[in-house]
Amino acid sequence: MSTDVAALTPAEARARFRDGLHVPTSGWCAGYAQANLIIVPKDYAFDTLLFAQRNPKPCPILGVLDAGETTGPLLRGGDIRTDLPAYTVYRDGELVETVTDLSEHWRDDLVTFIVGCSFTFEAPLLQAGIPIAHIDQGCNVPMYRTSIRCESAGRMAGPMVVSMRPIPATRVSDAVRITSRYPAVHGAPVHVGDPSRIGISDLSRPNFGEPVTVPDGTIPVFWACGVTPQAAVMESRPPIAFGHAPGCMLITDAADTDYLIP
Repeated sequence: MSTDVAALTPAEARARFRDGLHVPTSGWCAGYAQANLIIVPKDYAFDTLLFAQRNPKPCPILGVLDAGETTGPLLRGGDIRTDLPAYTVYRDGELVETVTDLSEHWRDDLVTFIVGCSFTFEAPLLQAGIPIAHIDQGCNVPMYRTSIRCESAGRMAGPMVVSMRPIPATRVSDAVRITSRYPAVHGAPVHVGDPSRIGISDLSRPNFGEPVTVPDGTIPVFWACGVTPQAAVMESRPPIAFGHAPGCMLITDAADTDYLIP
């Protein structure tokens, strides 16, 4: 993790992304919460909200921008269309492109859901001396579709997506304890150990992000992931939808500690 990007304010980071910088955001803006996005037409907004409410572990909502709104309290002075490193564009459930600016795709009927992200609790893990493999290895976090089905809601249905971090065997209980205090950003892991138990056949082939080397003496630990709504979009096939490019998050003005349970 580069100390200069960790020391940036969210507004400074968002300005860099607005200018076209395209990098994963893990390790950026220490002390500030990061978030996933799912953006759908107003016609799909209720189903998306209900899907999130029924599946709070992978889809913890931090905020909602009403139809056509492009800024809000979590990104004061920012623009949801430009202030992430990259976005995904889905048409009829198919990923058709990844872009760094949504302005040309924007419509006044689009509703934005801002969803908690596990990057938020990486800072307290690091402060506790627990290594984060994708930061150490300079890559994006690996994410996987699982065999765990989310509870459907109207037209929205799909599998849970998880992120994976190899944790030293002696520190797994510490990682569970630390992350359980952040339920608004996925909280405690959903699975520890054998990936095949949740339908993952090969850790070297993530569905999103990049693979990491699993060091000797570590155990794969899996947290619910905010890419889950995008997996639901891919299965449910709304005519248009947008998300963050996996690992390229909205850096919010909220502090990590805003979501900490004492």
